[in-house]
Amino acid sequence: MKKISIAGAGTMGMGIAQWAAQMGHPVILFDTSDSALQRAENTIQNNLKKLAEKGKISENPSEISNRIFYSNDLTHIAGSDLFIEAIAENFDAKKQLFQQVEQLTQDTILCTNTSSLSINKLSSTLKRPEKFAGLHFFNPATLMKLVEIIPGFNTHPTITEKLISLMKSWDKVPALAKDTPGFIVNRVARPYYGEALKIAEEQLATPQQIDQVMKQLGGFRMGPFELMDFIGLDVNFTVSYSVFEQMYFDPRYRPSILQQRMMESGRLGRKTGIGFYDYRSQNPPTEIHPLTEKTANTIFQRILSMLINEAVDAVYLGIANPQAVDNAMMYGANYPKGLLQWGKEIGFDKVKALIDELFDHYKDPRYRASAGFYHIHTLIP
Repeated sequence: MKKISIAGAGTMGMGIAQWAAQMGHPVILFDTSDSALQRAENTIQNNLKKLAEKGKISENPSEISNRIFYSNDLTHIAGSDLFIEAIAENFDAKKQLFQQVEQLTQDTILCTNTSSLSINKLSSTLKRPEKFAGLHFFNPATLMKLVEIIPGFNTHPTITEKLISLMKSWDKVPALAKDTPGFIVNRVARPYYGEALKIAEEQLATPQQIDQVMKQLGGFRMGPFELMDFIGLDVNFTVSYSVFEQMYFDPRYRPSILQQRMMESGRLGRKTGIGFYDYRSQNPPTEIHPLTEKTANTIFQRILSMLINEAVDAVYLGIANPQAVDNAMMYGANYPKGLLQWGKEIGFDKVKALIDELFDHYKDPRYRASAGFYHIHTLIP
């Protein structure tokens, strides 16, 4: 593949465009907004300049940036080998864009960077669904290694193979996933937020204490509440609710009322200056009162067991193979190790026993151990 076209000059679109250019491709970055295109051009040029100053790229920054053509005219994408849509998460807008693109292209592979919409539903609106697939990058696209590749029922196998090969040549880690709500990362990661929020709602620990536990005992780079603040509580809640709704309101994915009320109050995290943490003050945060070792271990094991449960379920339901699931969580969510590897080390029988204990205690179907635990030795060698 040579010419790459990207629609959407927001954070994700410009990141993909920059990386494709760094990989040597001529790139068209399309957007209907001239101001968005100008911001993208300035941002990419500054990014490349900084990379050169740090010795992170050997090629002249101007040579890389000159490979990117910025346009508000969609006809410029004609002749592209690959088209990647990275516009807002709106089905009708994406549908309209892809139908326009199909009229301008013949042999182009069409991909969506959606994180939540159905690949099959989008493909059903196209004349050539066999050339369509999901290609889900993670933010920032220039740094995050993982790319989820999601074929639809009608995607031709050679298209999937070409995308896997291309992502490897881009120094990415491709993870092949089934078209299910949340794909791999956004589905498997739900308990990192959901279970942490439930623990906070029960007042077993404060958000700050829970974050400290997950970083100190689990080696996570960010605690769940820090991460929600970083992502944006509105964005995180929307993804959680979308997965919950698309899973026909399965209690395992039930969103948190605490998070919903925080969002409704306008406390969205870093972008509003306050979320679970207050970012408006320059004063250092107050000291976090330590939990007892027993309580800390209980919190860590509870969240981790629920994460492993989702990872096991993803393999059991054929969403992805074990290696893809572990790679997805390490390279797409920055987890310190693969959840299935973690489960092996702890013992899957112990993980299931803890989830069963939680169900016995709460009588809440959110604590439903995956049936995959009964087939664990054949599922995960």
